[in-house]
Amino acid sequence: MIRLRSAWFQVHKWLGIVLAVLIIPISLTGSALVWHDWLDEQVNPQRYPAAGAAALPPTAYAAAAGRLMEPGERLASISFPDEAGSVQATLTKAAPGGGRPQRTWVFMDPKSAEPIERASSSEGLVRVLHVLHGNLMVPGVGRQVVGWVGVAMLISSLTGIWLWWPLRGSFTRGLRWRRRPDFNSNLHHTGGFWVALPLAALSLTGVWISFPSVFNQFNGPQASSGGPGGPALPLAQANLGADQALAAAQQVAPGHVASLAWPTDKKAEWTVMVKGEGAPTEVKVKDSNASASISPKKPETLARTMRRIHDGTGMPLVWQIIIFVGGILPAALAVTGILMWLRMRRRRQRHRRNAGLVEARALAN
Repeated sequence: MIRLRSAWFQVHKWLGIVLAVLIIPISLTGSALVWHDWLDEQVNPQRYPAAGAAALPPTAYAAAAGRLMEPGERLASISFPDEAGSVQATLTKAAPGGGRPQRTWVFMDPKSAEPIERASSSEGLVRVLHVLHGNLMVPGVGRQVVGWVGVAMLISSLTGIWLWWPLRGSFTRGLRWRRRPDFNSNLHHTGGFWVALPLAALSLTGVWISFPSVFNQFNGPQASSGGPGGPALPLAQANLGADQALAAAQQVAPGHVASLAWPTDKKAEWTVMVKGEGAPTEVKVKDSNASASISPKKPETLARTMRRIHDGTGMPLVWQIIIFVGGILPAALAVTGILMWLRMRRRRQRHRRNAGLVEARALAN
């Protein structure tokens, strides 16, 4: 048992030391992104005017966004605020060489449709945090690197529980603060215990997100979002107007319209999200004849559940706070772990010097 504990200690120690430079940015960005909407509002207050709900028909906002379109761009959707905020139009453009279309946002005043700002979806502080957390700013292989860091953090959290467990005495003995003579060690042991299980859950869900192909077998049959032939693009010229599509949708689902998405070259139908009592209702409107129907509720996939557990979307406030703390503590544990290792190295070096001096004196005598 002592040898096994020593082996787990070496695994735990070197995972933390070697991967600290990666664990710290991944953890801190994950912590910040729990409140990404609030963070975006603080960084970009101009996008959140206190102007109230949208007062104009969708075609007015579509026309305003169209004036800011660049060659090759198409209007994909328009989102409407509840009370405060701007009307947001999403423009898409086919990426050179294929792949995911490039997206640009146009923020407009809900009362006048005057443009407030045009911004690329790949720019801004919040987007930088997302990219840093998701792939460490390294396209392609960066996502896999983050996934393997998640595997390492999962192992580290589980081995940390093993190493935290007191060698002597009861479980409650391990909950004491002063188990070691220095602050860093006590913070590492106590903080590590309380964050271990949440960190294991966040690490596991992060691995799931990073390696979706490995876990697809648990999700059941999944339809490809882009369909055959690559990603879907909005139609350059729809048969219906935005106002007509909205009017058809509200005949079957009256309420506050949250968003309106244009028909695409894969599916010639409008998608309207209507907020009423309870969960939002999705309405499909055929572009050919304006017939509208309410989409059946889609069961949540396991992959979506894993993502919600990981980022806190739609989760209780308590879990969001746990995720927030669970992002800060691993960074602190990485730092305190390195400080503990350096302290141990200095102690060993001092013991070796003292032993050398004793041996030298013995030989001199």
